[in-house]
Amino acid sequence: MRIVRSLLALVIGIAITSPPRVLAQTVPQAFVGAHLIPITGPDVADGVLIVRDGRISAVGPTSSTPIPDDAERHDATGLTIMPGLVDTHSHIGNPEGGDRSAAFHASVRVLDSVNVRDARFQKAQAGGITTVNIMPGSGHLLSGQTVYAKLRDGKTLEELMLYREDGQVAGGMKMANGTNPRRQPPFPGTRAKAAALVREQFLAALDYRRRTLQADDASEQPARDLQMEGLLEVLDGTRVVHHHTHRHDDILTVLRLADEFGFRTVLHHVSDAWAVAEEIAEAGVASSLVFVDSPGGKLEAKDSTFLSGAALERAGATVGFHTDDGITDSRFFLRQAGLAVRAGMTRAGALYGLTMAGAGMLELEDRIGSLDVGKDADFIVLSGDPLSVYTKVLETWVDGSNVFDRSTPADRLYAVGGYGASHDQGVFQELEWEAR
Repeated sequence: MRIVRSLLALVIGIAITSPPRVLAQTVPQAFVGAHLIPITGPDVADGVLIVRDGRISAVGPTSSTPIPDDAERHDATGLTIMPGLVDTHSHIGNPEGGDRSAAFHASVRVLDSVNVRDARFQKAQAGGITTVNIMPGSGHLLSGQTVYAKLRDGKTLEELMLYREDGQVAGGMKMANGTNPRRQPPFPGTRAKAAALVREQFLAALDYRRRTLQADDASEQPARDLQMEGLLEVLDGTRVVHHHTHRHDDILTVLRLADEFGFRTVLHHVSDAWAVAEEIAEAGVASSLVFVDSPGGKLEAKDSTFLSGAALERAGATVGFHTDDGITDSRFFLRQAGLAVRAGMTRAGALYGLTMAGAGMLELEDRIGSLDVGKDADFIVLSGDPLSVYTKVLETWVDGSNVFDRSTPADRLYAVGGYGASHDQGVFQELEWEAR
């Protein structure tokens, strides 16, 4: 029906008049009879989820959860509802970071290079992902500032971006070590030189701050340096470092540098996490894993194994997951947890890793990651158990608005593929959003 209306509007020029997008946020939505997986509490076999004004207003058993008289009811009998998935490491939108002029680019903002019309945004919605950390690549010791985004239907990145309480764009800093940033000068040629360059840059940032604070008047202030300002945000704890690292010795180097300079970090990929799980746990550092069917591509990932999730969980470390899209497809993100459970991780731990663990890594745990009253109404409706290979994402909701519905032809195309599924979003998609 939405496609027909869109075509009609194009052909005869009629403006589509439909309820405003905020309708799903102002009229209560009640999902009744579903198997609820709140993540932070026990499952509810026959439950009710009520959302209002973009937030969760009630969660509980059908028998004891009042449904507002004005609510729009959704029969979810036989279906499963869980929080929207959090992808802590994605490259949807074809983001670009620093260039080859230097190994450090702390002033570069990936938000200046994200194509929000990339079809992979819709494919991520089809996979149940509601929040992403959009990252530059790992070919530099530091490739730039990441951006945290909600997968709303939007025409500009500003409509997707998340903001901190101080009004600044929410995001971290992407760093890398190991093979990727090693090349000809000005890049490091060895692992030891890579660590030395990191130390030199952080020491320079500390000196920049010292000179700034000691200046008696404006004339003595050092010239503004965006690179140093970016590094100081890391040292001051404003930005978490999202660190690409694979080999066990590279992992320990990251932990060593984080301890030396006091910055907070999340370890990404960590192919050899199983080998240093105790050390990671002792450092209190979270790890975001990605499992691929055919490990390879670089020698340092040769010992990658599905066992890392279980090893980290047993050690007491926080474990999350990511797609690294397009290394793995966002539509199959749930599969990461299934593979972890198959290799010995607990079911609860793996589902937590897809949701609350990722929310914590992005410092958004108070807003997303669980079906708790007061949190953003980000959730997904599944056809069955989230760890089953036969389960499909039927609907994805962000801030109380439906952004993916597998029953509609336009959305189904992104889920299953076919002609046009990888084309950048165009006028048809914009009209579809307005018709919702």
